[in-house]
Amino acid sequence: MADNFTFELVSPEELLASGDAQIVTLPGTEGDMGVLAGHAPVMTSLRPGLVTANLTEGGETSYFVRGGFADISPAGVTILAEFAVPQKDLTREMFEEQKRIAQEDYDKHHAAGDEAKAANARSYLDQLNHMEPSILPA
Repeated sequence: MADNFTFELVSPEELLASGDAQIVTLPGTEGDMGVLAGHAPVMTSLRPGLVTANLTEGGETSYFVRGGFADISPAGVTILAEFAVPQKDLTREMFEEQKRIAQEDYDKHHAAGDEAKAANARSYLDQLNHMEPSILPA
């Protein structure tokens, strides 16, 4: 049996998930990551994508996140998401709102001449557009 570790997913509005997990996968900005008990300490930013946790009680659960940070230690994973919702509850309207926010961020930073932040917002928007067919129900 695999060792368990603590998993928490927090959005600005609420604590979405908390419990013991066997594995958590998350969309790091440098690529997807799989986390098991005893993982080396890492802090990473998140890109839009799915956080999936295999919980010891409740089975596998997935959450759509649009950015944030993950604090990983040998004892657990804490995710502070800019926006998060259980994938099963994600609607087309919610997803379109996240795309609108990314577009507004891009427009604002591009108009201000902050090309680094504009590029980051553009990347988020591109990632959202790319994942849309696979994340939303048909």
